[in-house]
Amino acid sequence: MQLAFVLVEPKVPENVGAAARALCTMGFAELWLVNSDLHTRPEAHWLAHGSDHILDNARIFPDLAAVRNSVDLLMATSAKPRHNRQDWHEPAQLREVITSKGASVATAALVFGREDRGLSNDELALCDLLTGFPMAVSYPSLNLSQAVMLYAWELSELASKAVTQPEQALPAVQLGALRQRLEHLLPRIDTPADGKLSQWVFERLPLLTERDVGFVHTLCGNIERCLGKPSDSE
Repeated sequence: MQLAFVLVEPKVPENVGAAARALCTMGFAELWLVNSDLHTRPEAHWLAHGSDHILDNARIFPDLAAVRNSVDLLMATSAKPRHNRQDWHEPAQLREVITSKGASVATAALVFGREDRGLSNDELALCDLLTGFPMAVSYPSLNLSQAVMLYAWELSELASKAVTQPEQALPAVQLGALRQRLEHLLPRIDTPADGKLSQWVFERLPLLTERDVGFVHTLCGNIERCLGKPSDSE
């Protein structure tokens, strides 16, 4: 599994450089930026200290929706649960969730919001899971590069696994493919896209283990055969 760290419209180039250094220290290499070129600024390289290659190879996306379309699992950092969502996890719990995905997730991304206002509600709605650090006080919040460092440390076990495991062919039962399949299938069984059943399904979809993902793919196939016509995703 490849894990990318995504900075959405960062404001301070030094934070970008410090974030790159944190990733390099913990064994990660994928730094993605949304609507930003701060990784090219001299100030970013001043704080990179041996991780300039991460800045030089950073991927740039126009918006978070483009990131959504590039990964199987999208996770957002948030100080607290939003909109009564039940999928907010502390970092250690998040590590367990990611590990349980196995080969069903080829690429995952962890998203960090702007230094001054974080992520918008619309951006949070694009994400499968929310995560945050429990803090003794709500303010001052963590600095952006500090937050990246803490998550990189907590998830560093995933970086070592990515290095040691040989590349394999992508399985046909990936989580991203299952999400797309359900987006086509649920409306066909008279379930509105914004209905309670769909909401329940998509909130719990990111929590499935690798084995569960395969099982639900099989279930979808059985339902599609009963409907008598394959979905558009096939």
